[in-house]
Amino acid sequence: MNIWFATNNAHKKTELEAILNTKLSIPVDSGLNFNPEETETTFCGNALLKARALKKLLGKNDDIVIADDSGLCVDALDGRPGVNSAYYGESNGKKLTSGEKNLLLLDELGDNPKRSARFVCAMVLLFDDNRFFIVQETLEGEIVKSREMLKGDGGFGYDPLFLIPHLGRTLAELSAEEKNSMSHRGKAGKQIVNILRK
Repeated sequence: MNIWFATNNAHKKTELEAILNTKLSIPVDSGLNFNPEETETTFCGNALLKARALKKLLGKNDDIVIADDSGLCVDALDGRPGVNSAYYGESNGKKLTSGEKNLLLLDELGDNPKRSARFVCAMVLLFDDNRFFIVQETLEGEIVKSREMLKGDGGFGYDPLFLIPHLGRTLAELSAEEKNSMSHRGKAGKQIVNILRK
């Protein structure tokens, strides 16, 4: 049984392979042109959209597709960047690096004392258009208070600015094993594993 992951993000692939303890195929590695426009307004909606788009691209086969949509929701920013986390700060086709997005978010938040935030991950396990499972999980934390507090070279994306208060470390300072044991994607992936085992 071949399991596809509806992403071209190698970091996400590596992370989910460790969580699921299985090899995954991603479109870019197979020369497939996979770049669906994420038009839904919820994490669940976008995850299902991506799963269905890849399944359609694969054609008639029995392969299973997993898709996720995840992002950072900051309370003081009314939940932004949210479902637009991957495109935060981009305009007129100008793409920002992860580091630039982190600095932009810190600048926008400024010295606001309200630092609560969460990572959200919606994950879809799709067998066909009419048979699928969706789980959604979160990881609660806080946004660091300054640029000087951006720490860690592990993980990716917003991990260096996301503080786990009870550990006193950012998500980027955790080992892959620590991160996967508590992260939004780790929690969702474990539920997907349980469904696959049934």
